[in-house]
Amino acid sequence: MDNLSSLSYFVPELFLSAAILVVIVLDLLLKKEQKIWTGIVSAAVLVISVFLIFQQYTMPASEIFRGMLVLDSMAAFIKLIAAVSSLIIILFSLPYFDDKSEYYVLILITTLGMFLMGAVNDILMIIIAMELVGLMSYVLTGFTKRNIKSNEASLKYILYAATSTGVMAFGFSYLYGLTGETNLIKIQQALMTNPPHQVAYFITLILILAGIGYKVAMVPFHFWLPDVYEGAPTTITAFFSIGPKAAGMAVLIRFFTTVVAHGSSQAAAFLQNLQVNTPQLLAVLAVLTMTFGNVVALRQTNIKRLMAYSSIAHAGYMLMAMVVFSPQGYKAVLFYLVVYMFMNFGAFWVIITISQKLGSEEIDAFRGLGYRSPYAAVAMAVFLFSLTGLPPLAGFIGKFYLFAAVVQGGWYVLAVLGVLNSVISLYYYAYIVKQMFLRTVEEQTPVPINLYEGVVLTMLLVPTLLFGVYWSPLLRITEISFNLLY
Repeated sequence: MDNLSSLSYFVPELFLSAAILVVIVLDLLLKKEQKIWTGIVSAAVLVISVFLIFQQYTMPASEIFRGMLVLDSMAAFIKLIAAVSSLIIILFSLPYFDDKSEYYVLILITTLGMFLMGAVNDILMIIIAMELVGLMSYVLTGFTKRNIKSNEASLKYILYAATSTGVMAFGFSYLYGLTGETNLIKIQQALMTNPPHQVAYFITLILILAGIGYKVAMVPFHFWLPDVYEGAPTTITAFFSIGPKAAGMAVLIRFFTTVVAHGSSQAAAFLQNLQVNTPQLLAVLAVLTMTFGNVVALRQTNIKRLMAYSSIAHAGYMLMAMVVFSPQGYKAVLFYLVVYMFMNFGAFWVIITISQKLGSEEIDAFRGLGYRSPYAAVAMAVFLFSLTGLPPLAGFIGKFYLFAAVVQGGWYVLAVLGVLNSVISLYYYAYIVKQMFLRTVEEQTPVPINLYEGVVLTMLLVPTLLFGVYWSPLLRITEISFNLLY
């Protein structure tokens, strides 16, 4: 489809681009004490974007901008996750960044990059979209510029990201050399017609995985994540745990379904012809990722670093379902991304509100919270047990579909290892609950939460509980969200 015709399929992105310019101009017109309106306008923009994205579900799947991007149901679904996660982060941020208009502009630009990552169909577009998200993320990480940890985290983020992007671009250059194409569909067709030497293909795949794996915090490309999570403002830490990770998973799914295993009937033959066991490679990475994340989380005393390693472990669970190279596995990943968004954001919102009042991010600071702030402590326990995967919470249903896809694919050992890792995670999640309810402090000073904090907490708690007992509407959405163009 030519560029002019493609514009009608690009409405959410065009609207968001225009809104970014409006917010920048609005910042120039408002006094400092009025600049909270830039955050409110940004939230309204994302609400409108959600409605515009829903309308794209009724459009036919198409290549747009001469094949650089695609519009299909998975692209729309990832855009929804990006818009909703950004909206929640703005709600998190309003009490703390009420005079920082540039903060909200950066979040909107990052959201635009995530929109593009969900729809990429060209290796050049993958690099552009990932760098758009990455550049804004570096600035957001170091946003509290007087905080030494924040500055250090931003610098480490830039160095790791630049290295991983360079490695990925080198892998893409190899892929272009093997096929003579940049479009993912044409690359797959070229690989099917003339399968490359397995060594060349394997090296190319590893280089590309290094770049995309960094974005989703896959071991061994995860080194940036704990320091960035600890040093960044906690609202941004929460943002990184969902939005960019979901967009990175979308790129990974798009790349593997298009380039590696185009069509379920051809996938096995294609992989056999290349003599590269891509599923086994992904399985090893999935096991390493979830095991490393869970084991290292056991030793953490800072709750943000604990959540960082927890995030690595959950990336491993999602990678586990991708090993089977089946629609059931990919749909399970999409389903899990939604429930993970609510329960993880819920845990981070409690961390944000309580750590600000306690003046500490150490787990020991949460001691006795069940008596000092009962609602926040009970909600935190629900979120943590949901992250573990205990019934009847949303996390249990999410993990059920992940493990079911793995078992249906015949990867029984992988499923068992996933269950064992969930058992390990119960220990460090339960340790936080133990500190809140079974440990006391000498001064039982109440830690109240205000109305705004309670309302946002309830907005995240209700889906975590509801999707544990009534998840069929969400399942239907994810079922129709994996109708890929190819």
